[in-house]
Amino acid sequence: MYDNWEQLEAEAKQCRKCKLCQNRNHVVFGTGNKNAKLMFIGEGPGADEDMQGIPFVGKAGKLMNMAFEAVGLKREDVYIANIVKCRPPSNRNPEDDEAQACLNYLRNQVILVKPEIIVLLGSVALKNILGKEYGITASRGKWFEKKGISYMPTWHPAALLRDETKKIDFIKDLKEVMKRMEK
Repeated sequence: MYDNWEQLEAEAKQCRKCKLCQNRNHVVFGTGNKNAKLMFIGEGPGADEDMQGIPFVGKAGKLMNMAFEAVGLKREDVYIANIVKCRPPSNRNPEDDEAQACLNYLRNQVILVKPEIIVLLGSVALKNILGKEYGITASRGKWFEKKGISYMPTWHPAALLRDETKKIDFIKDLKEVMKRMEK
């Protein structure tokens, strides 16, 4: 376990534990409020994120920012990270060995942030955090508790770009998160 952000981020930026490091431009470590009560976990960086080194700055990130605005959430008030810190080729899902190579960094980020609520964005985040037996369609919008943290799985913002009807569910799930945050 790491007791400081600098040490954790420095190690992540030097990581060569899986093949994703071979083509990366930047390690996309995480961003936001390091003392946030609310954390978002996605799947992995896309092309824009790999170029800028910041999660959720591409089309899906812009859509997520608009959803945040719609429910009264400020991006600077939350912490955002991904299952993997390097971009999978052609934006494919991370393979199990790639996710496993990165999960210790994410676990340490969660330990350092100490969030009360974690929103799991999409199937990859859901399966790697709560378990392979969970599916996003059945789990989306439901609360799960694990080790003192409340989890809300929802659609990944990229899914909203492919299927506009999912935006309604996404906003509804964020509103539920906001309700719980107010308690």
